[in-house]
Amino acid sequence: MKLIYCSLLALFLNSSSILAQEKKDVVVANENLITENIAEISKDLANKVKKYTEARGASLAAVHPITNEIIIATRFGITPQLHQVKQPLGDRTQITFFDEPISNAIFEPTKGNYLIYSADASGNEFGQLYKLDLKTFESTLLTSGGRSQNGGVTWRKDGKGFYYSSTKRNGKDRDIYFLDPQNPASEKLVLEVKGGGWGISDISSDYSKLLIRESISANESYVWLLEIETGKLTEVTDRKTPNVLQSGASFSKNNNEIWLMSDKDNEFERLGTFDLTTKKFTFYTNSIPWNVQNYTLSEDQKTLVFTTNEAGSSKMYIMDTATKLYSEVKNLPPGLLSSMRFTSDDSAIFFTQSTAKSASDVFKLILKTGEITRWTKSELGQIQESDISLPKAISWKSFDKLTITGFYYPASPKFKGKRPVVINIHGGPEGQSMASF
Repeated sequence: MKLIYCSLLALFLNSSSILAQEKKDVVVANENLITENIAEISKDLANKVKKYTEARGASLAAVHPITNEIIIATRFGITPQLHQVKQPLGDRTQITFFDEPISNAIFEPTKGNYLIYSADASGNEFGQLYKLDLKTFESTLLTSGGRSQNGGVTWRKDGKGFYYSSTKRNGKDRDIYFLDPQNPASEKLVLEVKGGGWGISDISSDYSKLLIRESISANESYVWLLEIETGKLTEVTDRKTPNVLQSGASFSKNNNEIWLMSDKDNEFERLGTFDLTTKKFTFYTNSIPWNVQNYTLSEDQKTLVFTTNEAGSSKMYIMDTATKLYSEVKNLPPGLLSSMRFTSDDSAIFFTQSTAKSASDVFKLILKTGEITRWTKSELGQIQESDISLPKAISWKSFDKLTITGFYYPASPKFKGKRPVVINIHGGPEGQSMASF
């Protein structure tokens, strides 16, 4: 019996050793995941795939109000953090060092001595606002912490404080507060609302009024005007007309009008102005049968730059606000544009672009000459740029005669003969295939 027992024990230990070795050769899910009926993934396969997951991107966070150096978010470690860049393709100097990702920030608007940024804890989505001193790189918590969402910072241009939205009153309604970061005890509630879709769009040049956005859904939103001193909230756009999207409201030089984007009476969001007295829209992008995605106004309000989503690719236009005439920026490669910021002298804008050959990088456009300068060049990891397939915009007719658009990524020329095709159909109704990395 001893001999049989010893043989069985040896067999068991040997089997355990083999199983242990096999487990070392596969990817094991972490303790936060429960896997069921999923085939084992070998570490060898994971290592081969890793080369395609290590590409970095850089996105614009803020432009300094005096020096025009920029703050970007990029990842050198596990999570994106804030970095300073002082010249085109200059060093990316890391200024935040946290386990949690930090991707947004805004400078104090007069001297730019510190940043305001938001961060949550362990991905709980309860973002808090912090002040980051750019001399000591020390961060100070400004908001209450806990289970509240805080964001949407809108500075007074004189630097005497900012407005932001927060759910801290009851955890669900997104109220509007004012805070001087030099004196956090001065914080005060300026607008109490019902609903979680409220936020700040703009502040008037005399700091007496706020344009407030009320978002109901991805297809419905409204604009309100808040008189800060009295707390009077006035409806700007007609809330009795449902299922209209109105976004990006900002004050015009004309006291009786505001700029905004809206899909009122149209399939697409158009850029226009809204007369506060007559309640009439005037749209300026009727000749572009695509959504206006975003826009930004120069400090002197003489120039407006806007982007459109044209069949899954972004295009950029520059408008003279006096004549309302605009022209396309021609020398941009196909891709996606975001995060546009004017320089302090209004002569140029910084922006983020993602293309098929770059996850995202930051560029600067000189408005007068059209010259574009690259400010960051993010690493592709082990990916060879020559191996990246460039998307080709294609279109076809569906069964109901509507035109469908998409992107075709051809196989590398090194593959000869017939190749299999992967068809990736996006979700709807809001999803869209885009010309992204």
